[in-house]
Amino acid sequence: MEILKYLIISAILFANTSVFSQNNTNAFAKSYTLESNEKYSEAAAELIKIYDKESYAINLRLGWLNYLAGQLPQSIEYYSICQTLKPLSIEALFGETYPESALGNWQEVITIYNEILVMAPNNYTANLKLAQIYLNSAKYSKAEPIYKLILNQYPFTYDVVIGAAWNNYYLGKLREAKVLFNKALLLYPANESATEGLNKIK
Repeated sequence: MEILKYLIISAILFANTSVFSQNNTNAFAKSYTLESNEKYSEAAAELIKIYDKESYAINLRLGWLNYLAGQLPQSIEYYSICQTLKPLSIEALFGETYPESALGNWQEVITIYNEILVMAPNNYTANLKLAQIYLNSAKYSKAEPIYKLILNQYPFTYDVVIGAAWNNYYLGKLREAKVLFNKALLLYPANESATEGLNKIK
C-alpha cells in the first residue's frame, strides 16, 4: 500500500512539473514572437503570467524586454535580481549596462564593466566598452592601457584599431596613431574615420 501511495504521489508531481515546464516553454515562445514584432510590453506580459522570482531565465528575459520597452528602472531591477541569483553571471552584468547607459548613468556603467573585469580580466567586450567610454569622455590616459591590452589581443580588429588610433592621436602620439589609422584602412579601405585621422596628422 505504501509503495502504491508513493507511485501515485510521484506521478502527480511529475505531471505538475511537466505542465509547469510546458507553460514556461509556451510563454517564452510567445515572448520571442512578440519581441520580433516589436511588441515588447506584451512580450514581457507573457512572462509575468508565469513569473517566479527564483527563476534566473525569466528575470533575465524580463530585464531585456523592459529595456526594449523603455522601462529602464524595471529593467535594472530584473537584472539585479539575476545578479543575486547568479552572482558570477557576466551576462546579467552586461544586461544592466544597457538601461544604465540609456539613463546616462556612465559612472555606474564603468563600475559594472570593472566588476566584470575582476571576474574575467581579458573579457573583450568589457575592455573595449570601457576604453571607448574613456576615449569619448576625453580620459585618454585611462583609455591607453586598456587599448594597449586589447590591441595586443586583437591586433587586426577594427573597433580596437580605430579606437586606439584616435586615443593615440589625442595623446599626441602621432606616429603610433598614423600606423593604426593605416591599419584601419587595411580593414576598411576608404574608411572615413581613418581617413580623417590621417588628414589631421598631415
